[in-house]
Amino acid sequence: MSTEPDRPAPGTPVLFRWRKWDGSAHWVHECVYLGSDRWGDWVGQRAGWRSHRPERDYQVDGDNVTLIPPSGQYALTVNVAPPATYRIYIDLGWDVRWEERDGQRGPYGIDMDLDVVSAVDGRGIWIDDRDEWDEHRVAYGYPLHIVTELEDVAIDLEQQVRAGTPPFDDATADGWLRRLAALDLPDRRLGE
Repeated sequence: MSTEPDRPAPGTPVLFRWRKWDGSAHWVHECVYLGSDRWGDWVGQRAGWRSHRPERDYQVDGDNVTLIPPSGQYALTVNVAPPATYRIYIDLGWDVRWEERDGQRGPYGIDMDLDVVSAVDGRGIWIDDRDEWDEHRVAYGYPLHIVTELEDVAIDLEQQVRAGTPPFDDATADGWLRRLAALDLPDRRLGE
């Protein structure tokens, strides 16, 4: 396991913050930094930790880990199932990267609506939220080159998830889920 020089030590609490293209607030996830591998940086979230956005606030049902690849085009979340109804949820993003803001270093990104989902309840694998994508690319004025690039990325990610190629295979994420489970962390909300 390697750690980038500007990353926190494994086991350090971090907040993963998303915003929308217009800069408005979106999801904030309480996480812990787990480390990095050849695929990128991994953060984890324990059952009971908080995820919130405007008009929605909840505690996650089960542990999950999220990969933040160097491309900055997505975040891959893999859930322990059950209780989750999906194993993989990939948020397509723009400029997903580590930043220092208000004295806190953590992952930040722009949520770009499209998601790739692999459900464990019989629904299969699909690209989700195409209606939101169509609405927001007009409302927010996404540049055409970004629209084209992310549509291609979504199709490629869906194919990789279907094929189970690393890091979209069970073995890769399961190793990080075991690492999350082995950490001595509080069973409480981390807060901001």
